[in-house]
Amino acid sequence: MEQPKEQPKGLELIKYKLKFIDKTYWGVFIALVVFAVIELFSATSTQVFKSGSFFGPVWHNFRFILLGGMFSFVAQLFPSKLARKLGNILFWVSVVCLYLIIIPGSPFASRINGAERWFDFFGFRFQPSELAKLGLIIVVAERLSKAKTDEELVKAFYTTLGLAALVIFPILLGNLSTAVLMASVVLLMWFLARVPFKYLGATIAIALMVAISGYFIVEYGYVRAHKQLGGPFKRAITWVNRVDDFLDDKSPADADAPMVIDGDNYQKSHANIAVARGGASPIGVLPGNSVERNFLPLAFADYIFSIIVEETGLVGAILLITLYMIILFRACYTSSQYADYGSMLMVMGLALMLTMQAFISMAVAVGMGPVTGQPLPMVSWGGTSVLVTSLYFAILMCVSREQNELQARVEASRNASFNDVPEVQLDN
Repeated sequence: MEQPKEQPKGLELIKYKLKFIDKTYWGVFIALVVFAVIELFSATSTQVFKSGSFFGPVWHNFRFILLGGMFSFVAQLFPSKLARKLGNILFWVSVVCLYLIIIPGSPFASRINGAERWFDFFGFRFQPSELAKLGLIIVVAERLSKAKTDEELVKAFYTTLGLAALVIFPILLGNLSTAVLMASVVLLMWFLARVPFKYLGATIAIALMVAISGYFIVEYGYVRAHKQLGGPFKRAITWVNRVDDFLDDKSPADADAPMVIDGDNYQKSHANIAVARGGASPIGVLPGNSVERNFLPLAFADYIFSIIVEETGLVGAILLITLYMIILFRACYTSSQYADYGSMLMVMGLALMLTMQAFISMAVAVGMGPVTGQPLPMVSWGGTSVLVTSLYFAILMCVSREQNELQARVEASRNASFNDVPEVQLDN
């Protein structure tokens, strides 16, 4: 692979960079889009009925997919350092939006599905928590990468701990699962940055103590006492009920008892039925033949994986899981080859966020976890989620492209050095 003698400019520079784009990430991106388009035609049946348009709900989401794809294609050609600068801005913008939402009576808060997670700015609505996830990863990666000594690493740990708490707290009040997801990714990034285990262990222990204590306080002080909980933690009763519902499955002695579907287990029960129908055949009932899409209120969002399993069976489920695993494996390979420590941490944080969110969403859909409300990245219906996920891919592709360019330069340099070695005559 030859290196140009002069740094290309203009269109030549774009063509030069396009040679090194990451085809693996693009393959996964396109495959997820195909999944999304096919399954959204089935999963949005209730939306189609409400709107009266067959293509309307799918086109609504596909517009965001097209916009995200075009943005990813352009953004992958920019330097990864630009992503870090924009990430810092994105972090503080999301912090401001999150705290504006939790102000009682805030005109910017918009309530959907019982939770105030949306920021409404003159009719333009988005979820600041999605922006906060991306911004937090970039900020944490940047702070940790600047630590050169053990003392600086400890200071970076406390700094990133404070920043994480700053942005996670307002999210925790309305969306526990997202808060836990963000905290878990930051914890893994600390581990990758080799923060001393005593700090990690202490953080985990304190978090578990707070979580367990909070659960029992709400369980015995409010849920079982049939009392209402007000204030900023009013949704704690909902969280505890979801955990109780997950843990309170029928015992083996009651396994033959008929299942009663009511308001408390409606979504969970129909999601389980969808999975059972899909499990009857390795390829499911085939796309377009779902029955449970007409019963699941959020079949196109939180429970879309149930519809995927129903229509594509074990084959489709394994394929989708494999796509998300490829993202993580590709990120591991890229970060192991990349010379920039900050970019390595950023790439791993982004990949961990995508794959962990995907597995949480899939686990909930098949009944392996309590209800969380996490969308399936790039597949579930939603504007903010799709655009932010596209931005994740853009940064991953950008860093991978830079790594491919670096490898090409190293290879060209080695070839040039080998060709410049003068011939040596050996004496007989």
